[in-house]
Amino acid sequence: MEIKINTEFIKISQAVKLANVVSSGSEAKSVISDGLVKLNGETVSQRGKKVYKGDVIEVLGVGEIRVV
Repeated sequence: MEIKINTEFIKISQAVKLANVVSSGSEAKSVISDGLVKLNGETVSQRGKKVYKGDVIEVLGVGEIRVV
């Protein structure tokens, strides 16, 4: 799956929501704080973590999201 961003970066919580993995910001916060989200292979615990073009987000049980 791919998401396209038109800015330099977005927050990981916004990226997960943009990819329709979650339906709300609070749900994004939960999956991130539960350790279900990785950015470039590293588990993320901060929902404000910046995501740039070329990054790969992995959500447990969903798969990979490439940022383009």
